[in-house]
Amino acid sequence: MNARHRRGFTLLELLLALTLVGLLLVAMNTLVFSMGELWGRGSEPRLLDQHVRAVTRFLEHELRSSALPPAARSGVAPIGLEEIRPQSGLMEKMLTFELPAGSRLFDWPGQPLPEVICSLQARPNEGLVLLWHSRLEKDFDSQTPRETLVTPLVTALAYDYYDPDAKRWSTETSLKLNPQGQPLTPQRIRLKFTHGRLAREGVITLPTPSPALPVF
Repeated sequence: MNARHRRGFTLLELLLALTLVGLLLVAMNTLVFSMGELWGRGSEPRLLDQHVRAVTRFLEHELRSSALPPAARSGVAPIGLEEIRPQSGLMEKMLTFELPAGSRLFDWPGQPLPEVICSLQARPNEGLVLLWHSRLEKDFDSQTPRETLVTPLVTALAYDYYDPDAKRWSTETSLKLNPQGQPLTPQRIRLKFTHGRLAREGVITLPTPSPALPVF
């Protein structure tokens, strides 16, 4: 093999190789940064969707617990509408249910108590609030319930009612009344989540106890 074939790369070849490597690195960096930008832009909707699912599943679990013994009693609806006085002092009809063992969200000032009565309230400037106190507390009838913020992103509640005669659903922004003027317990509740310009909705079917089988 002669000297011409034994020589190394020429300066031109090295420059050409470096140029190709540089172009490849620029292309890879552009791809990585563009994917990161797209991922970042989509992070808020994904996080909000995850939050909606987590809150909805949590409330579904708590409401199902209220429809199981010992909370569910014969002849008594596990979930109803009760006049509740929050710390604001204004009485309001709220969706109310009982949790025999309480909830992991409750921060008791003393020893945790069973037979906890809970109510849900959506406040536009605060979020979804869980009001709760135990039947076993001495001041149960006179003191306002404690309050726990479930999420600051729920701005409103809506209620779904099924009309068996018309065989259709209707969604109401306030509780529906019967002919006697009493509010009716809905079959489903809708949670309106808002974060900036993003809006989502979580739907929860309220459990009803079966006379023969427990609700799962």
